[in-house]
Amino acid sequence: MIKRWMALGMAAILSVGLLAGCGNQGQETEAEAPSTQTGQMSEEKDSVVIAMGPTSEPEAGFDPAYGWGAGEHVHEPLIQSTLTVTNTDLTIGYDLATDYSVSEDGLTWTVKIRDDAYFTDGEALTAADVAFTYNTVKASSSVNDFTMLDHAEAVDDTTVVFHMTRAFAIWPYTMAIVGIVPEHAYDSATYGSDPIGSGRYILKQWDRGQQVILEANPDYYGEAPKMKRVTILFMEEDAAFLAAQAGQVDVAYTSATYSAQTVEGYGLAAYASVDNRGFNLPAVSAGTNEDATSVGNDFTSDVRVRRAINIGVDRQEMIDHVLNGYGTPAYSVCDGLPWYNEAAEVTYDPEEAAALLEEAGWIMGEDGIREKDGVKAELNLLYSNGDSVRQALTADFANQMAELGIACTMEGVGWDTAYDRALSDPLLWGWGAHTPMELYNIYHTIEGTGSAQYSPYSNETVDSYMDQALASSDLEESYALWQQAQWDGTTGITQDGDIPWVWLVNIDHLYWVRDGLNVAEQKIHPHGHGWSLVNNVDQWSWE
Repeated sequence: MIKRWMALGMAAILSVGLLAGCGNQGQETEAEAPSTQTGQMSEEKDSVVIAMGPTSEPEAGFDPAYGWGAGEHVHEPLIQSTLTVTNTDLTIGYDLATDYSVSEDGLTWTVKIRDDAYFTDGEALTAADVAFTYNTVKASSSVNDFTMLDHAEAVDDTTVVFHMTRAFAIWPYTMAIVGIVPEHAYDSATYGSDPIGSGRYILKQWDRGQQVILEANPDYYGEAPKMKRVTILFMEEDAAFLAAQAGQVDVAYTSATYSAQTVEGYGLAAYASVDNRGFNLPAVSAGTNEDATSVGNDFTSDVRVRRAINIGVDRQEMIDHVLNGYGTPAYSVCDGLPWYNEAAEVTYDPEEAAALLEEAGWIMGEDGIREKDGVKAELNLLYSNGDSVRQALTADFANQMAELGIACTMEGVGWDTAYDRALSDPLLWGWGAHTPMELYNIYHTIEGTGSAQYSPYSNETVDSYMDQALASSDLEESYALWQQAQWDGTTGITQDGDIPWVWLVNIDHLYWVRDGLNVAEQKIHPHGHGWSLVNNVDQWSWE
């Protein structure tokens, strides 16, 4: 089949690319070469060396106020403690917190914290530090939205109260990613490179552009880490592969590009993710907004066309031919998470897809392209420049659409223009987070605009369910409302509803792992290939 060979060809000839999202490598400074004597380390049974991509290096350092742990690619901050944690099933557990409650109106959260946590400079961690951290993050963070928080207040040493501007039932998920910093020792100019925390690890050394060395915190209040020393090397994927071949690392990130290779003494580990890829399908007719930006698409504005596209794409073929089998079909932005609605799942059905297109008036022409009123069925598919995996997925999608009679062109774009371009053309996005807020960010109508943020679409009923979910006083009960926002039996964002996005694949996160290293059970990974792997590195062990 044409589409199979095109996808295979793309995967073979494109340059190696990371599966992770966008980011910039930190500025390099002169430093000694990274430590690579891992054979000796491994024999000690309490250290590990891990190769991550250059974009995993935190540009602003290890400061939660500037994205550490809570940026585009969410992970546990390791150096700092958090109030809550997410369990392997993505339910909420406790770290510093011992209990929390929320008022009936959802505007006041009261959190009790443990009294035996100390910063690595010997000072006790109190509720005042928690309040200071959240007030600082609210004022300083450029990577997260804290508009729902009015202010945090320390009532006593072990009680902090969060005063909210609006009800926000999923606040415990925010508490799971914000690392607590010491009020007495925080300087925004220096903290990122010399952090003081109360978490499982201490930052021992950071050579920008090369490596980070973490050492176990001997005064940590929880179970002592099994891995006493964790070295993170930042390198490109081809270099990480060579480092594994040379036995210089214990774990090395990789992608489907290298998945057919073998490395003596290592196995290829594949970790499930919600690191999804999907196209937005503009759901309104073509026009312009007040800024004269093109908005809408006459072809995808017909829900029958969007439904045809959703069931007319063979997701498993994409996984087999672009990802070498390392992925799962995606049907939503939150597959497998507690708030996921299985009603999103569809079966590949090209015959029904063709029937929907016919019903919508798009008739197959002699040239294999459908037409309606003299207009060709065409899509201009956008993908981010420099991302070979997204380019290959886009090519496969284009080939599959051609079989339905939809002619597609492909265009690589930079993120400086992609957001505006996506208002009128489908763009291949990457999403996936450990919070239902992602559903809200993608599908909820922005007040005063009449449309969702990333692609023109609006549904008052969907908005209402999400608003109710956020206003709920019970986190677990709110999951049902998030599910109803996806499909309530009558309307929603799934196949039988508005289907304003078509989700394609969840990409497995792949790593070469040295034989004898036991990587602890992983949570489903979010978007971004890197630090999420080491959320529980303290629990790893050697045989």
